Amino acid sequence: MAFGDQPAYLRVADDLRKKIAGGELPPHARLPSQARIREEYGVSDTVALEARKVLMAEGLVEGRSGSGTYVRAQPVPRRVVRGGFHTAGEATPFRQEQADERVIGSWDAHSEQEEAGAETAGRLGIDVGERVMCTRYVFQSQGEAVMLSTSWEPLALTGRTPVMLPEEGPLAGRGVVDRMAALDLVVDNMAEEVGARPGRAEEVLALGGVPGHWVLVTSRTYFAGGRPVETADVVVLAERYRVAYRLPVK
Repeated sequence: MAFGDQPAYLRVADDLRKKIAGGELPPHARLPSQARIREEYGVSDTVALEARKVLMAEGLVEGRSGSGTYVRAQPVPRRVVRGGFHTAGEATPFRQEQADERVIGSWDAHSEQEEAGAETAGRLGIDVGERVMCTRYVFQSQGEAVMLSTSWEPLALTGRTPVMLPEEGPLAGRGVVDRMAALDLVVDNMAEEVGARPGRAEEVLALGGVPGHWVLVTSRTYFAGGRPVETADVVVLAERYRVAYRLPVK
């Protein structure tokens, strides 16, 4: 499709997008009003409204109640470095999720028992309805929430052991590899899949985003001798982070 054949609202959105990228409409500047867009581009109110909706859906502008629509400051993407599973001695869940040793972080966590749904059961190789320990983490770096993680461990494996609760007991706050080693299980493999989807309202709010933001989801499962011992979903804002992998070459 040639540019001239594009719908009018896309042509208007593209021109405004270029003005934002070029600095003609800098961060925090007010976007031209619907009436101004209509007059400047010679389009209808409907076209002007749809063009603004496109920019809002792309996260380039944001509406402020009673004030108008403004250009959003675009964050410089950071890297979330993935480095494979960690051997004993890698101490914290934060380090398990962020392999860049220059990044110092902390986390909050809450654990509770629940029944495994179909997806969780499939990833852990257990029956639907079996009991699992679900732990929800919020990871922070420099005072900012950077990652969310929800992990599940089969209670048939960890129940009634000192490591049943990831954040309590003698190995509180240690990574999966160390905790499973306490059960004489050697974590020797890990599988990850990375995908993107619209962020759920509670995720976006916790990560400091705005409604409509997309998130990157890393679905990870640890194995010991082929047996799944933990699975988790790690969530970051797509506009703020890029997932980088550091893997050995064999």
